[in-house]
Amino acid sequence: MNQRIIDFILNDGKFPHPFHDRQLVETHLSYIVLGRSFAYKFKKEIKYSFLDFSTIKQRKYFCEREVQLNNRFSKGIYLGVVPVRQHGSEIWVDGTEGKIIDYAIKMKRLKDDRQMHRMLEHHQVTLKHVEDIASTIRKFHQQTTIIHKPFDLALFAARFNDLQSVSAFIVKSLGPASATIIANAVRLSDAFLKRHQDLFSMRADDGWVRDCHGDLHSRNIFLYARPILFDCIEFNDEFRQIDILDELAFFCMDLEAAGFDGLSKSFTTFYFAKDTLAFGKKEQMLFTYYKSYRANVRAKVNTLRAMQAEGPVRQKNLEDVKRYLDLMNQYMGGIKIPNTLPYN
Repeated sequence: MNQRIIDFILNDGKFPHPFHDRQLVETHLSYIVLGRSFAYKFKKEIKYSFLDFSTIKQRKYFCEREVQLNNRFSKGIYLGVVPVRQHGSEIWVDGTEGKIIDYAIKMKRLKDDRQMHRMLEHHQVTLKHVEDIASTIRKFHQQTTIIHKPFDLALFAARFNDLQSVSAFIVKSLGPASATIIANAVRLSDAFLKRHQDLFSMRADDGWVRDCHGDLHSRNIFLYARPILFDCIEFNDEFRQIDILDELAFFCMDLEAAGFDGLSKSFTTFYFAKDTLAFGKKEQMLFTYYKSYRANVRAKVNTLRAMQAEGPVRQKNLEDVKRYLDLMNQYMGGIKIPNTLPYN
């Protein structure tokens, strides 16, 4: 879907039901048109090394894939994939006449004030919320597919070290101290992966790599009577089929980045309450490494955003880059390579 058609849909698009108070939310990958009761998500016509939405066939496939995958834990929120049709001078979303020009995902509209990151901002998230989230995620992890694939040290190292590809911009924007943080993190990560590659391999062999959510953070959770997870990664299986500790680390890093260390600690306590042996010293060590990796990725994402932005938006992105670099540095400081425990 391109911007021109989205603008038309936002103002003059036709729907098979009343669709008032339309609002547009844009992400790097999608346009979401919000109404009072429903939301429609349109994939952008883009192609990167890690995804391909460049053709209508691909967009339809990944719309269907997104509904299928998210219905694993949010059934009833994703209502299906609908055609976008051009009929004369009109564009119909979920219509029955005219030429199909694209596809959209139809979803129930959820309340903005129940989105977890907004509730965190207003200090409305309770320990009961966190316990319910832990229970929901644990149940999902127990039921989802186990992925049998060997650990690829070179691939994981490349993902962590990719932060170096934007380090020149970071140093120019934030100063030379950031270069030291990045270089130190890369050095420690390489050493950690090399020393503990058998631990990573052992966890894969033991069935801890599973078809997870892949993008689990507070913006992708709504807190109703039961937590609602949504917007998992559909465009690249590699990003979603991960160690469950990696998944949990992303969520906890997100909480800690927002200043909610206590909620993060409570979450892991609740998640592992019924199986404390699954979170022993070697798992906690690996968990800290994964948190550093997730902070690393967020630093890069915000760097890319800053490179494309101007003014106050660019400044906010750079502030986020520094925050995540500092957090990565903090986590890496807790990984003492010569003194870490052996994996057996």
